[in-house]
Amino acid sequence: MDKDFQLFQKEFKRWQQRFGLTGYEVHFKYEPIGDAFAEISINQEEMSATVRLNSKLPDKDKPHKDIKRDAKHEALHLLLARLQANGKERFISAIEIYEATEELVNRLIGLIND
Repeated sequence: MDKDFQLFQKEFKRWQQRFGLTGYEVHFKYEPIGDAFAEISINQEEMSATVRLNSKLPDKDKPHKDIKRDAKHEALHLLLARLQANGKERFISAIEIYEATEELVNRLIGLIND
């Protein structure tokens, strides 16, 4: 297995734990994804996600590759998934937005030092 892919998975899982996102089932794929360094697709209803690391990064982007940053970036998308899913709904109650916001705030409390 590619060492970048191993590091990517390790770092993503570290941030997933740190953000308290252990309720999601996460799958990893190492495959070509165009010009992106990495990407995540999330099924909020099923509480699952697929995280992809680009196995064929274009040569022009290779000098800018940062596996740890990319893993954290995708984990942050998972952190915001519920709020984003709610925001995409045509009909959503104020309480649903409030609950999603409170969930995020409580997770961030544990991450931000005094």
